[in-house]
Amino acid sequence: MWHSCARSRSAAGAQRESAALLHAARHAFALAWPPMLFGAALLYAWTQASARGWVDELILPPPGEILQQLSLGLSSGVLLPHLGVTLLQALLGFVIAVAAGIGVGAVIASSPLVERCFNPFLIAFEAMPKIAMAPLVIVWFGYGIWSKVVLAAVIAFFPILVSTILGLRASEPGRLDVLRALGASRAQEFRLVRLPGALPFIFSGINVAVVFVLLGSIVGEFVGAKQGLGTLILIANENLETARTFSILAILALLGMLLHFGVGALRQRLLFWAEPRTGSPPA
Repeated sequence: MWHSCARSRSAAGAQRESAALLHAARHAFALAWPPMLFGAALLYAWTQASARGWVDELILPPPGEILQQLSLGLSSGVLLPHLGVTLLQALLGFVIAVAAGIGVGAVIASSPLVERCFNPFLIAFEAMPKIAMAPLVIVWFGYGIWSKVVLAAVIAFFPILVSTILGLRASEPGRLDVLRALGASRAQEFRLVRLPGALPFIFSGINVAVVFVLLGSIVGEFVGAKQGLGTLILIANENLETARTFSILAILALLGMLLHFGVGALRQRLLFWAEPRTGSPPA
């Protein structure tokens, strides 16, 4: 009898798991088929335009040639070392931007007086074109990876800062009143209410920033570098190798998508209790 009960429970558990997997597969397919269909149509139109000579191959090479250049770059071992350099610079800049954005945002949101002191400088910093700072950053930090790391962090800093301030301001007053009535300190209020409530906002800013760090890394490589995908793009442009340039851009697009969806998956895993109701902060 006990064995039959155990078998029935095991069968019921297996059925629930299979039903959950089937539901997840259907949900993934429902999300994936519209962009896949649009991408296939766009690729077909691109191929036909190239085959019929409607577009100059020097301006827009056919997809087959781009795929050939991508395969050649990967098989020859040229792309991967440069990809590793660009990715390392972007990830280091991302870590710095997250730490600095959350830390500075927490300080600014802690007091209206602090916010009034910082606000004009933050507006001036955001109004300044970050790409225009690239030559100065190269002069300050040299041609190594750290100039690209700093530039990536600077570009990705502001979305995280804004989302952190907005999230900490959005704390529920009722919960704060309860903690204050119980004699909680400011640190306990921050740890128990303000930070958990701000995490959905913070992840919205992080999702924007994780793409910006690639931009910062590539711009830094354009200004001055010996390695990285940005360097390969400059070399390909100098030699009028448009297909090779497009192949590198395809790698960057894929890398940006992976980073974006990776942050989204991490958000779902860590913030499973939070509804995705908060919008992205201004970029």
